[in-house]
Formats: sequence, structure tokens, C-alpha cells
Amino acid sequence: MGLIAPLAALLGLEVEGLTARAKSAILVYGLVGLFSLVAVGFLLAAGYMALADIVGPIYSALIFAGTFLLLALAVYLGSLIGRSKRQREVAQKRRASETSALITTAAITALPIVARSPLFLKVGLPLAAVAAFAFLRDTPQDGDRD
Repeated sequence: MGLIAPLAALLGLEVEGLTARAKSAILVYGLVGLFSLVAVGFLLAAGYMALADIVGPIYSALIFAGTFLLLALAVYLGSLIGRSKRQREVAQKRRASETSALITTAAITALPIVARSPLFLKVGLPLAAVAAFAFLRDTPQDGDRD
């Protein structure tokens, strides 16, 4: 019991330190984000003013609006392409899982019929044991993965 109080105090200090670092990081990254947004706003304003000197204010506003609409469309189309790719991957995984379940069900259903065969007892059972041993030997354990 005498060891619990110092350990709790040590843990409390660590939690306080983590909380202080997290607050500091949130403050710093929040300010960096805010100042970056202000900088982007001024860059856009400067670009608009420079373009307005060249082509006029109306055409400059139209060019900026068209450019940002094209960027929005490109982002939207990119998200659609990414979403369709993810949906295809999910469908492929589901198909593979269903196929595996069907093959397993068929094998389990056929096992009692095949198990009655004397040839299976002489040849198939030892082969199944060797295959199971080889499979288990080649399967990486939790600590063996790279």
C-alpha cells in the first residue's frame, strides 16, 4: 500500500505534463492556422488587385470565381473517384469472403461422406495433417510480423 501513493503522484505529474503540452500545441497550431488563413486571404486580395489592374475589376472577379469553381469541381470529382474505388474494394472483399464461406460450407457438408471412405482414412487424413502442420508453421505469429 505504501508504494501506491508515490506511483499515483508520479502518474499525476505525467498527466499534468501531457495536458500542458497538449494545450500548448493546440494554441500554437491554432494560431499558425489562423495566421495562415489571414495570409491566404491577403494573397487572394493582392492577386485580385493585380489582375484587376490588368483586365479590370469585373473580369478579374469573374476569373477568380471561375478558378475557384473549377477547383471545387476538381476536388468533388476526386472525392467521387476515391469513393468509387473504396466501394469496389469493399465489394471485392465481400465477394472473397462469401466465396470462402461457400467453400468452407461445402467442405464441411462433404466431410461426413468423404470420411466414410477407406481411401480417405489411409491417404487423405495424413495429407490433411501434413497440410495443417505446414499451414500453421508458415503462419506468422503476433510477434513475428515485420
